[in-house]
Amino acid sequence: MANLFEPIQLGAITAPNRVLMAPLTRGRATREHVPAAIMADYYGQRAAAGLIISEATGISREGLGWPYAPGLWGDEQVEGWKPVTEAVHKAGGRIFAQLWHMGRVVHPDFLNGAAPLSSSATIAPDTAHTYNGKQSYAKARAATKDDIVRVLDDYTAATRNALRAGFDGVQLHAANGYLIDQFLRESANHRDDEYGGSPENRGRLLREATARIIAEAGAARTAVRFSPNGRSQGVEDSDPEAVFVPAAKWLSDQRIAFLELREQTPQGTFGRSDQPRISPAIRRVFKQPLVLNQDYGLVRAQEELASGNADAIAFGRPFLANPDLVERLRTNAPLNMPDIATLYSQGPTGYLDYPVLESVTG
Repeated sequence: MANLFEPIQLGAITAPNRVLMAPLTRGRATREHVPAAIMADYYGQRAAAGLIISEATGISREGLGWPYAPGLWGDEQVEGWKPVTEAVHKAGGRIFAQLWHMGRVVHPDFLNGAAPLSSSATIAPDTAHTYNGKQSYAKARAATKDDIVRVLDDYTAATRNALRAGFDGVQLHAANGYLIDQFLRESANHRDDEYGGSPENRGRLLREATARIIAEAGAARTAVRFSPNGRSQGVEDSDPEAVFVPAAKWLSDQRIAFLELREQTPQGTFGRSDQPRISPAIRRVFKQPLVLNQDYGLVRAQEELASGNADAIAFGRPFLANPDLVERLRTNAPLNMPDIATLYSQGPTGYLDYPVLESVTG
């Protein structure tokens, strides 16, 4: 019977425990999307995780619409990431880069006024977080075939850059209503070509992007993240099992390192949904390690592993304020609570200054 503190093989990665650090946007890069020096300290503090998945990282200017978020499309960004990966490795850790194209939720302010790119000409709900405050989203333009080829080239280049920067692998962000998810799910994909219509067609960009990443990094250093049930930034599907189970089967056939699922529940604190969890159906077809995420504490995480529903658990918000989360879970120690006001602010406050157990108890 597996437990959180046993080793696990994640493709090419030997993880000493099954407590993964989920990707967490923090907004500490420069306005040019270059990682700042304090990011090395932040990630190094959390290197006891079985595997760190980096904050979402843009594959191109077109695909990045979050203030002070990092990218991986240029040499300066590669050089900025090197101290981060070095700090994690020096502390004995492992780190994947999460590759991100936000699609229609990139506000035109980030694109010199141009329309964002998506599967179809749709508008995301709610408002965008920009350098000029909250603003309504704009109508996206539907990707042409040339756009799709260019985006795939960007995934190739970003994967190559991630490896140059010292990352141990990459995760394709195909969740949370971003570009790949906008192709996967019917509410955002109204296309009538080979990228739209049937679930198989809507999964084409996912398969092509994953194949590009595998070609650069190898399947054993490639992972994917889904958010299969419920609504994320206006993106949803009436039959998610028909979309995500075949997609998971295809990923399993490619023998990727692991698949991570962020699943919403009726009681969720970061998105709620009455749609049933898809992980049991995915568990039946995905033969590599399956990682579950969202609202997990120690007891529920152990239950998922003991039941065989999951092979590891990705913790998000608990890692914000607990750099020593693995040890706190291991000893059932109380957790620090994050300062919400500093989640996306610049500088070390609320980023590097959370106490660890020694300073709390000593």
